Amino acid sequence: MLKRGFDLVISALLFVPAVLVCLVAALLSGLEFRANPLFVQSRVGRNQRPFRLYKIRTMAPTTGDRPSHEVAVTRISRSSALIRKLKLDELPQLICVLRGDMSLVGPRPCLPIQHELIDARERHGVFRVRPGVTGLAQVQGVDMSEPERLAAIDGDYVANQSLSGDIRILLHTFGGGGRGDAAQR
Repeated sequence: MLKRGFDLVISALLFVPAVLVCLVAALLSGLEFRANPLFVQSRVGRNQRPFRLYKIRTMAPTTGDRPSHEVAVTRISRSSALIRKLKLDELPQLICVLRGDMSLVGPRPCLPIQHELIDARERHGVFRVRPGVTGLAQVQGVDMSEPERLAAIDGDYVANQSLSGDIRILLHTFGGGGRGDAAQR
Protein backbone atom coordinates (compact mmCIF):
# COMPACT_ATOMS: atom_id res chain seq x y z
CA MET A 1 0.00 0.00 0.00
CA LEU A 2 2.91 2.33 0.76
CA LYS A 3 4.45 1.54 -2.65
CA ARG A 4 1.17 2.29 -4.45
CA GLY A 5 0.79 5.58 -2.58
CA PHE A 6 4.38 6.52 -3.47
CA ASP A 7 3.70 5.67 -7.13
CA LEU A 8 0.55 7.81 -7.20
CA VAL A 9 2.13 10.84 -5.52
CA ILE A 10 5.31 10.85 -7.64
CA SER A 11 3.40 10.15 -10.87
CA ALA A 12 0.92 12.93 -10.15
CA LEU A 13 3.77 15.37 -9.45
CA LEU A 14 5.58 14.39 -12.64
CA PHE A 15 2.51 14.24 -14.85
CA VAL A 16 2.22 17.88 -16.01
CA PRO A 17 5.96 18.35 -16.73
CA ALA A 18 5.97 14.92 -18.43
CA VAL A 19 3.08 15.93 -20.69
CA LEU A 20 4.98 19.04 -21.80
CA VAL A 21 8.13 17.04 -22.55
CA CYS A 22 6.06 14.37 -24.32
CA LEU A 23 4.47 16.99 -26.56
CA VAL A 24 7.89 18.09 -27.82
CA ALA A 25 9.09 14.47 -28.22
CA ALA A 26 5.82 13.51 -29.94
CA LEU A 27 6.16 16.44 -32.35
CA LEU A 28 9.67 15.32 -33.32
CA SER A 29 8.52 11.71 -33.69
CA GLY A 30 5.44 12.63 -35.70
CA LEU A 31 7.42 14.80 -38.09
CA GLU A 32 10.10 12.20 -38.53
CA PHE A 33 8.02 9.06 -38.96
CA ARG A 34 4.83 10.60 -40.38
CA ALA A 35 2.87 8.29 -38.07
CA ASN A 36 1.08 8.45 -34.75
CA PRO A 37 3.81 9.51 -32.30
CA LEU A 38 2.17 7.55 -29.48
CA PHE A 39 3.20 3.90 -29.63
CA VAL A 40 0.76 1.52 -27.94
CA GLN A 41 1.71 -2.09 -27.32
CA SER A 42 0.32 -5.06 -25.41
CA ARG A 43 2.56 -6.16 -22.52
CA VAL A 44 2.40 -8.80 -19.79
CA GLY A 45 1.60 -7.36 -16.36
CA ARG A 46 0.94 -8.43 -12.81
CA ASN A 47 -0.46 -11.98 -12.56
CA GLN A 48 0.31 -12.25 -16.31
CA ARG A 49 -2.63 -10.01 -17.20
CA PRO A 50 -2.11 -8.17 -20.48
CA PHE A 51 -2.27 -4.37 -20.48
CA ARG A 52 -1.68 -1.52 -22.91
CA LEU A 53 1.71 0.20 -22.56
CA TYR A 54 2.27 3.69 -23.98
CA LYS A 55 5.52 5.12 -25.29
CA ILE A 56 6.67 7.84 -27.65
CA ARG A 57 7.39 6.23 -31.04
CA THR A 58 11.14 6.01 -31.59
CA MET A 59 11.26 3.28 -34.24
CA ALA A 60 9.89 3.16 -37.76
CA PRO A 61 6.21 2.09 -37.77
CA THR A 62 7.07 -0.98 -39.86
CA THR A 63 9.21 -2.38 -37.02
CA GLY A 64 6.21 -4.14 -35.49
CA ASP A 65 5.99 -5.74 -32.05
CA ARG A 66 9.57 -6.81 -31.51
CA PRO A 67 11.77 -6.31 -28.47
CA SER A 68 14.36 -3.57 -28.97
CA HIS A 69 17.29 -6.01 -28.63
CA GLU A 70 16.02 -7.67 -31.84
CA VAL A 71 15.84 -4.41 -33.79
CA ALA A 72 18.65 -2.86 -35.81
CA VAL A 73 19.70 0.59 -34.70
CA THR A 74 19.03 1.77 -38.28
CA ARG A 75 15.30 1.62 -37.42
CA ILE A 76 15.89 4.53 -35.02
CA SER A 77 16.30 8.10 -36.25
CA ARG A 78 18.86 10.53 -34.85
CA SER A 79 16.34 12.53 -32.79
CA SER A 80 14.74 9.28 -31.62
CA ALA A 81 18.14 8.05 -30.43
CA LEU A 82 18.37 11.16 -28.22
CA ILE A 83 14.80 10.67 -26.97
CA ARG A 84 15.66 7.04 -26.09
CA LYS A 85 18.98 7.97 -24.46
CA LEU A 86 17.21 10.48 -22.20
CA LYS A 87 14.43 7.91 -21.62
CA LEU A 88 11.80 10.46 -22.63
CA ASP A 89 9.99 7.81 -24.67
CA GLU A 90 9.08 6.12 -21.37
CA LEU A 91 7.24 9.12 -19.89
CA PRO A 92 3.77 8.18 -21.24
CA GLN A 93 3.98 5.13 -18.98
CA LEU A 94 3.04 7.43 -16.11
CA ILE A 95 -0.52 6.90 -17.42
CA CYS A 96 -0.05 3.17 -16.82
CA VAL A 97 1.22 3.88 -13.30
CA LEU A 98 -1.74 6.11 -12.49
CA ARG A 99 -4.13 3.48 -13.91
CA GLY A 100 -2.57 0.80 -11.71
CA ASP A 101 -1.15 -1.36 -14.51
CA MET A 102 2.43 -0.44 -13.63
CA SER A 103 4.60 0.83 -10.80
CA LEU A 104 7.42 3.35 -11.07
CA VAL A 105 9.90 0.60 -10.12
CA GLY A 106 9.56 -3.09 -10.86
CA PRO A 107 10.44 -5.65 -13.50
CA ARG A 108 10.11 -4.17 -17.00
CA PRO A 109 7.00 -5.60 -18.69
CA CYS A 110 7.68 -8.07 -21.48
CA LEU A 111 5.88 -8.77 -24.71
CA PRO A 112 3.40 -11.69 -24.85
CA ILE A 113 5.63 -13.34 -27.51
CA GLN A 114 8.64 -13.58 -25.15
CA HIS A 115 7.80 -17.10 -23.97
CA GLU A 116 11.25 -17.96 -22.60
CA LEU A 117 11.24 -14.83 -20.42
CA ILE A 118 7.64 -15.40 -19.31
CA ASP A 119 8.47 -18.98 -18.25
CA ALA A 120 11.59 -17.85 -16.35
CA ARG A 121 9.70 -15.03 -14.63
CA GLU A 122 6.95 -17.46 -13.63
CA ARG A 123 9.56 -19.71 -11.96
CA HIS A 124 11.06 -16.71 -10.10
CA GLY A 125 7.69 -15.33 -8.90
CA VAL A 126 8.10 -12.08 -10.82
CA PHE A 127 4.45 -11.78 -11.87
CA ARG A 128 3.36 -11.24 -8.26
CA VAL A 129 4.16 -7.53 -8.61
CA ARG A 130 3.28 -4.76 -11.02
CA PRO A 131 5.85 -4.21 -13.76
CA GLY A 132 7.86 -1.00 -13.56
CA VAL A 133 8.85 1.94 -15.71
CA THR A 134 12.37 1.18 -14.52
CA GLY A 135 13.84 -1.64 -12.52
CA LEU A 136 16.80 -3.24 -10.84
CA ALA A 137 17.87 -5.16 -13.96
CA GLN A 138 17.82 -1.98 -16.06
CA VAL A 139 20.15 -0.09 -13.74
CA GLN A 140 22.42 -3.15 -13.75
CA GLY A 141 22.52 -3.09 -17.56
CA VAL A 142 20.62 -6.36 -18.11
CA ASP A 143 17.94 -6.38 -20.78
CA MET A 144 15.48 -8.91 -22.21
CA SER A 145 18.11 -10.48 -24.47
CA GLU A 146 19.21 -12.48 -21.39
CA PRO A 147 15.90 -13.97 -20.20
CA GLU A 148 17.20 -16.28 -17.44
CA ARG A 149 19.56 -13.69 -15.98
CA LEU A 150 16.88 -10.99 -16.21
CA ALA A 151 14.26 -13.20 -14.50
CA ALA A 152 16.70 -14.03 -11.68
CA ILE A 153 17.43 -10.33 -11.04
CA ASP A 154 13.72 -9.52 -11.24
CA GLY A 155 13.03 -12.35 -8.76
CA ASP A 156 15.63 -10.90 -6.37
CA TYR A 157 13.93 -7.51 -6.68
CA VAL A 158 10.52 -9.03 -5.87
CA ALA A 159 11.89 -10.91 -2.85
CA ASN A 160 13.74 -7.90 -1.43
CA GLN A 161 11.78 -4.87 -2.61
CA SER A 162 11.55 -1.84 -0.35
CA LEU A 163 10.62 1.79 -0.69
CA SER A 164 14.20 2.87 -0.02
CA GLY A 165 15.41 0.42 -2.68
CA ASP A 166 12.88 1.81 -5.15
CA ILE A 167 14.06 5.35 -4.44
CA ARG A 168 17.68 4.28 -5.07
CA ILE A 169 16.70 2.67 -8.38
CA LEU A 170 14.76 5.79 -9.43
CA LEU A 171 17.68 8.06 -8.57
CA HIS A 172 20.08 5.77 -10.45
CA THR A 173 17.73 5.81 -13.46
CA PHE A 174 17.37 9.61 -13.42
CA GLY A 175 21.15 9.86 -13.12
CA GLY A 176 21.54 8.01 -16.42
CA GLY A 177 22.07 4.54 -14.95
CA GLY A 178 21.63 1.43 -17.00
CA ARG A 179 22.97 0.31 -20.32
CA GLY A 180 20.55 2.44 -22.25
CA ASP A 181 19.39 1.38 -25.68
CA ALA A 182 19.28 -2.35 -26.39
CA ALA A 183 18.80 -1.90 -30.14
CA GLN A 184 21.43 -3.84 -32.09
CA ARG A 185 24.33 -1.77 -33.28
